[in-house]
Amino acid sequence: MLWSKAIGAGGAGGATVPLFGPRGVFGGGFSNQFVIATEYITIANTGNVVSFGNLTVARAFPTATSDGSRGVFGGGNKSAPVLNTIDYITIATLGDAIDFGDLTAARRMLAATSDGSRGVFGGGDVSSSTIDYITIATTGNAIDFGDLTVARSLLAATSNGPRGVFGGGSAIGSTIDYITIATTGNAIDFGDLTVDRSGVAATSNGPRGVFGGGSAIGSTIDYITIATLGNAIDFGDLTVARQWAAATSDGSRGVFGGGFSATNTIDYITIATPGNAFDFGDLSQSKYGLAATSGG
Repeated sequence: MLWSKAIGAGGAGGATVPLFGPRGVFGGGFSNQFVIATEYITIANTGNVVSFGNLTVARAFPTATSDGSRGVFGGGNKSAPVLNTIDYITIATLGDAIDFGDLTAARRMLAATSDGSRGVFGGGDVSSSTIDYITIATTGNAIDFGDLTVARSLLAATSNGPRGVFGGGSAIGSTIDYITIATTGNAIDFGDLTVDRSGVAATSNGPRGVFGGGSAIGSTIDYITIATLGNAIDFGDLTVARQWAAATSDGSRGVFGGGFSATNTIDYITIATPGNAFDFGDLSQSKYGLAATSGG
């Protein structure tokens, strides 16, 4: 099913952008070698992944976000080199990624989210506080946005549209901070996760953001109401305890794929309803340090 959104002043009126909402795309990671492949699922169904194409370079620990039509993958590492690479796919069209531009600084283990137009990248190795941004519909290099409240890597990000939140990570692993994506400036304290952890994955249904997994190889899922500052609340548990997984959503169902110790598991939750995750299907191979995004 093809969705669409209006764009223009205040998000209303103007042209429409196609959203391939039901499709979630996983890319990169590590599985005995650095992964170049992208693969997809239909989030509203259950089942195993299908081949989508390839990234421009094989890598682990990139991050990903989308404007609903175009998905972007940023950063990561291939052996020793840490990359500033940003590449993109058109979510509705199978095929290989295309060069987009560069991050302001090469880094891996970073996090990304968007407001449906602007994509922001935050944190990363080595314990970076950098936030930079792109306009997803327009190729080019990232621009400085501001800084996180705490420099860290292995964090996760999601949004309700206007507000982006970054949670967990190395250094102070319970920290949640937030930005207003349409403006620039430094992040502000939001609250804390229920458990200190890094290597966490996050997604949202708009109002509610969920954070799943993390060190030390945990199964915890907790949630926040993104519009309201405060600490996270227990949601349930993943089917398999893990860190370094990837998460995305179709706006209703959240999916978590892969993770360490090298699992091929995909499981899902209904974001509006707290509870434990259910089995969804499998990735093509066991891998960790991958990224995910969707047309949702």
